[in-house]
Amino acid sequence: MKVLIVLTSHDKLGDTGKPTGFWLEEFAAPYYVFKDAGAEIVLASPKGGQPPLDPKSDAPDAQTEATKRFKDDGEANALLANTRKLDEVSAADFDTVFYPGGHGPLWDLTGNATSIALIESFIKARKPVGAVCHAPAALVQVRGVDGEYLVKGKRVTGFTNTEEEGVQLTEVVPFLLEDKLKEIGGDYSKGPDWSSYVLVDGLLVTGQNPASSEEAAKELLKLLKAG
Repeated sequence: MKVLIVLTSHDKLGDTGKPTGFWLEEFAAPYYVFKDAGAEIVLASPKGGQPPLDPKSDAPDAQTEATKRFKDDGEANALLANTRKLDEVSAADFDTVFYPGGHGPLWDLTGNATSIALIESFIKARKPVGAVCHAPAALVQVRGVDGEYLVKGKRVTGFTNTEEEGVQLTEVVPFLLEDKLKEIGGDYSKGPDWSSYVLVDGLLVTGQNPASSEEAAKELLKLLKAG
């Protein structure tokens, strides 16, 4: 079993001058779900190398068992410091792909032609695709085998408008993910803010927020084992 995890390379929160990037829990929890299941894991990002970490996700109040485990894991840290460039990986070499969130993907993975083509290749090959929190933004320009938007008519979730309000970034983000998924025909639904909420529709697994990361990865594993 070979798993590709795609992280953001974007490190600026709009015009605020504040940093952003990927959210640590959303990477660490799925990473260990896959690793503990015996998967070979490859990390990639648009620019390659060390992806930017949202410092808020590394704050004391954001720590989880998975983030603490990651801190002490030299092998995982070395992998993260040397992600492959996104244009150097192929869907043919992997069984599934997972996109962790953080605000970064809203900027550099939404319209990224390489990422879009990669996801479309996974779907055409009948391989499952997972994304959590803000990372379903990477799906919004992806087309299914029928030429329609991949999420059209599918049960999907992602970071909610009220969660965005909660972190006071509604006016900073380039678009609100909940609105965008609905706009392109996704059958969007959500659970309570900050609680785990994961949806599976065919080959697509989406999670609402950081708390959904581990469950989303487990659902992706179930699809792999079923397939």
